[in-house]
Amino acid sequence: MKFSLSDPLFVSILSLSLIFLATMLGSSFVFFFKKAMGPKVKAMVLGFAGGIMIAASFFGLLIPSVNQSKASDIYSNIAYLPPTIGFLLGAAMLFGLDKIVPHFHKLQNVEEGPSNRRALSQNLRFFLAVTMHNIPEGLAVGFACGLALNHHGQADIASLCFAAFSLALGIAIQNVPEGAAVSLPMYSDGMKKSKAFLFGAASGIVEPIFGIIALFLAQLSVVTPWLLAFAAGAMIYVTLDEILPEAREDHFDHFAMWSFVIGFTLMMVLEIVLD
Repeated sequence: MKFSLSDPLFVSILSLSLIFLATMLGSSFVFFFKKAMGPKVKAMVLGFAGGIMIAASFFGLLIPSVNQSKASDIYSNIAYLPPTIGFLLGAAMLFGLDKIVPHFHKLQNVEEGPSNRRALSQNLRFFLAVTMHNIPEGLAVGFACGLALNHHGQADIASLCFAAFSLALGIAIQNVPEGAAVSLPMYSDGMKKSKAFLFGAASGIVEPIFGIIALFLAQLSVVTPWLLAFAAGAMIYVTLDEILPEAREDHFDHFAMWSFVIGFTLMMVLEIVLD
């Protein structure tokens, strides 16, 4: 294996490790800070994360999905179908998980899921909320890496590798504050630092797990456009349903919006520079 950003296998290992390690790094903030983020900082962090996720969904997933569909002889006259249906199914999956998994949004103080959710502790329901919404991020990175691994035209391999890595890097950047958003409130509620750290880190473990699953699924070229769009739909649903509303709930709208713009711009620059 070559240790190079133009080697698909190395990029896959690096990318899937990076997104999890970033969550662990954010969770470790519990050892250095005594309380959760203030409302202004929270607005900026969530706005920034939202910008990264929307840009990553568009540049790293939807555009490749459209390009793959248009280039396929299988879809010739219906090239619009895989991106469209895949996108809708991704959003529908997250909507379904919201309805069937008991979870709690600590920042919004909102309960979701089945009516028997109170059989679980509030901290566990909060953990489930964050973990559930990390699934599309793992799928996104896995599909992007799988696209590079499955591509046999040497001319485009480096470009696909850089696209996958830039997507992982962008998600990793927003995973740092996300990890802190799990561990710090739990510590503020009385949980021990070590336990709060483990909860925060564990919330990110689904990313490499689902990333590996997606990586293998992406080897089936016929479904690649569907899978890329599926991950995009799931990520955009999470961003619009959870991240951006939470960013604006304390009325620091302009902080949230400008942070969103900066996050989106950063992800766009990464896509251009690393392409």
